[in-house]
Amino acid sequence: MREEIVFAGFGGQGIMFMGKAIAYAAMNEGKHVTWIPSYGAEVRGGTAYAMVIISDEAIASPLIKEPTICVAMNGPSLRKYEIKVKAKGLLIINKSIADSEAKRKDIEILNIPITELAQEAGDHRIGNMVALGALLGRKKIISLESLISGLEDIVSSAYHNLLPVNERAIRKGFEYGSR
Repeated sequence: MREEIVFAGFGGQGIMFMGKAIAYAAMNEGKHVTWIPSYGAEVRGGTAYAMVIISDEAIASPLIKEPTICVAMNGPSLRKYEIKVKAKGLLIINKSIADSEAKRKDIEILNIPITELAQEAGDHRIGNMVALGALLGRKKIISLESLISGLEDIVSSAYHNLLPVNERAIRKGFEYGSR
């Protein structure tokens, strides 16, 4: 198994955290992992993306040219990365924010109302957790429980009171992605 994932969106949407969370959980499962965060010129509100490779074998290079999976949290990210997703890959789109539709027919597309599902889970700001859950619902890269339990290790103890709402958001996304 080898998945090359790009998470992309605006700064402030938790893009880096999404990459870190799935990378850490995969590492805890004994998989080989790389994680490269990238911020735009204006950190909050600017563009941001994170590249994550998860593999059963050693990874020679952390760079991703054609992701097998892309999570596009906004319209600009959709437009930039849709064309780069490998044929038969997966494109997850935050249809709550994206201002256009995907056009490709050779990839799997999951349009998901991320903001609305995050609100249902308890906080509109945790859309990144909904997206991660949807990704794991669609592609069984790592276990859902590994992701949830791994959050305790990467979330500052000052914010552990938010872990239950994050878990609800992950599970909502997983349910949506499993359809």
